[in-house]
Amino acid sequence: MIELKNVYKTYQRKGVSNEALKGIDLKVEKGDIFGVIGYSGAGKSTLIRLVNYLERPTKGQVFVDGQALDSFNVKQLRAAKKQIGMIFQHFNLLESKKVYDNVALPLVLLKKSKQEIKKRVNELLEFVGLSDKAGSYPNELSGGQKQRVGIARALASNPSILLCDEATSALDPQTTSSILQLLKRINKEYNITIMIITHEMAVIQKICNRVAVMEEGEIIEQGSVLEVFGHPKHPTTENFVRTVIHNRIPVSIQKTLEKEDRQPYKLEFVGDCASEPIIYELIRNYNIKVNILFANTTEIQGTTLGNLVVHLIGEDSAVDQALSFLREQGVMIEEVDEA
Repeated sequence: MIELKNVYKTYQRKGVSNEALKGIDLKVEKGDIFGVIGYSGAGKSTLIRLVNYLERPTKGQVFVDGQALDSFNVKQLRAAKKQIGMIFQHFNLLESKKVYDNVALPLVLLKKSKQEIKKRVNELLEFVGLSDKAGSYPNELSGGQKQRVGIARALASNPSILLCDEATSALDPQTTSSILQLLKRINKEYNITIMIITHEMAVIQKICNRVAVMEEGEIIEQGSVLEVFGHPKHPTTENFVRTVIHNRIPVSIQKTLEKEDRQPYKLEFVGDCASEPIIYELIRNYNIKVNILFANTTEIQGTTLGNLVVHLIGEDSAVDQALSFLREQGVMIEEVDEA
């Protein structure tokens, strides 16, 4: 659906080059809710502006629906852009126009009839829960309502792709949650592929199925959200993950580990095995005691991810059998280095 191949973007200002993107390879499949996360200056917003050709790459190609955007003439590119809607951090509404007219604007530019415009605008305002605000001005709305207007406007021309540039970062947590749920509905009911730029890992956790992590113009890690959350490989990714999964062993527990001769183990439970009575079976069948030093569970896209740090107390042979049993149940085991 969206693909970037070996994309570079360099800006020239006053004779100084700034390489904003460096060799980006990225693929978003049809139906994905794909998140791109990174700190300020990572290149996220530059990347999303290349997808709808608000910016052109210095090197490399951008493909939408299998077609290279740089191969299009002006007319073809204009047609391709109609398939890409965009919502913004600060809403970008026309303050002098009513909600109805803001949503209608793309359809007016497409020279649709008044009857078509009225039908589509009313349909979208009902979908985003703002039927009663058609005659209001943006300054009469809350931040969440303004973003819903922005979303309705982005959907007006029936796009197949929706780009979201920090669409929730100006909103409070409760409003953010409602906007994310709306985006999930859009993805499911309209079958629209969504690409989200954000610096908040909680946004990725709640609605994305795939994620790419950016740093200094490069993608340092990408994959399914469950893979990246469960097994972050880069320190920057680990820092993001820890904002939503508090799996770092507390200092007090680390001090306890220093005093113990036993080997502590980190056990990771994913999906079905997280809800099974595995620890109970372990104690009952393998003649060992389990001392739980730390525990944490998180839900990611409907899948439970659990972490335990334990001491397995018993004969060496019993501990070995217990570890084999855990592996058979799909539990990932890691020996914890003492802090």
